[in-house]
Amino acid sequence: MNNFQLLEYAAWGLSALLGLWMLIDLIRTDRTYSEELLTSSQEGEIEDALVIDPTHQGGHR
Repeated sequence: MNNFQLLEYAAWGLSALLGLWMLIDLIRTDRTYSEELLTSSQEGEIEDALVIDPTHQGGHR
């Protein structure tokens, strides 16, 4: 077994660990928080971030 095969196995192992970690985090988050909380935002939080200054809408004037 050469070094490249070892690196390939290490990369697959790391990929599997990260996938497992993401799955566990998804389950923990789903159990901890309600779907309503995860998909909601506070009143005005998103709208304030989307305010566009009319002088910076593109183009040159």
